[in-house]
Amino acid sequence: METPGSQSSLHRANLERVVRAVRLAGSLTQAEIARSTGLSAATVSNIVRELKDGGTVDVTPTSAGGRRARSVSLSGDAGIVVGVDFGHSHLRVAVGNLAHQVLAEEAEPFDVDASSSEGFDRAEELVERLIAATGIGRDKVIGVGLGVPGPIDVETGALGSTAILPGWHGTRPREELAGRLGVPVHVDNDANLGALGEQVWGSGRGATDLAYIKIGSGVGAGLVINGQIYRGPGGTAGEIGHITLDESGPVCRCGNRGCLETFTAARYVLPLLNSSHGPDITMPKVVRLAREGDPGCRRLVADIGRNIGSGVANLCNLLNPSRVVLGGDLAEAGDLVLDPVRDSVARYAIPSAARQLTVAPGTLGGRAEVLGALALVLSEMGDSTLLDSAAPAGGPSAPAAASASV
Repeated sequence: METPGSQSSLHRANLERVVRAVRLAGSLTQAEIARSTGLSAATVSNIVRELKDGGTVDVTPTSAGGRRARSVSLSGDAGIVVGVDFGHSHLRVAVGNLAHQVLAEEAEPFDVDASSSEGFDRAEELVERLIAATGIGRDKVIGVGLGVPGPIDVETGALGSTAILPGWHGTRPREELAGRLGVPVHVDNDANLGALGEQVWGSGRGATDLAYIKIGSGVGAGLVINGQIYRGPGGTAGEIGHITLDESGPVCRCGNRGCLETFTAARYVLPLLNSSHGPDITMPKVVRLAREGDPGCRRLVADIGRNIGSGVANLCNLLNPSRVVLGGDLAEAGDLVLDPVRDSVARYAIPSAARQLTVAPGTLGGRAEVLGALALVLSEMGDSTLLDSAAPAGGPSAPAAASASV
């Protein structure tokens, strides 16, 4: 029996510290593990050797700073995780391993008017198909991350009001999908998952305090504070779209007037171009035309950027993030939208907060949310489970599968 303070309990704690560091990073050299855990190089070397012999990690030769090193990642036999993202017009699923590699990924069109049961039927079918495509046993699934376009009540697990999937209000996505797949499911809104995805694999790498702003049919923000997603006690933190810009402005779906959303979200701003560009104008088309020099589209993109910048300035004054990542279709506009954002931040934010802020486009595009769903599982899973379920040295390994680093 392990007792607190005993050598065996200390050793176990050190094992878990190393596994956690590798799990969150995807792969680390032994020197990087020592720096992130505070353990000595000798201790890390011994622990990595033990974990490798036990089948928990793989060690491969690499280089760091021009010197030979060894890269440590979780074993391919340690398990797989699944990400599911319901978007405005798509369902996207990805299967990844614990070394932060995507083994299979697929997206298909999704009708926003479909019922929740239809949506979960299709998600279940796609998940099972992609798991089979990896050639890895179904029993290796550790958990599923699920992204939905709306707030999740932290007490009941129910999906709140959402403009994208109005027929899903009040459903309990976690319970529904867990019942179908028989594995733990972790659920969050799309903005939070976009923040996680960009923090782990995209423009937010290395930032412990950032905001991910997603502009689509609505406006939301995923907030990362001290390396962790901040959701608030009710799960609604990050509703930047409902900051008031003009008390006499358009009536918002929330019932207030002049919310940021009414000056930036697609369904409010696209009608401004109907007379000049036709009723079928879309935000991706606006961005493309703006990049090609269309004056009307450039003006619209710039106006959206200035209004987003006003909301970002409020975030700077309240939370002082070091980085803001812009996601969604607008990110493709590059500096056409980012420069107006920066101008507004410089004008309205506290100077010291503005100076410390970097505004960048997201690099993951439409994959940010589903990769964030994978990251959610990786962040929530327990290290004790990995250690206890590790294959014995020389034991069987997972079937080979085509993989690509994110």
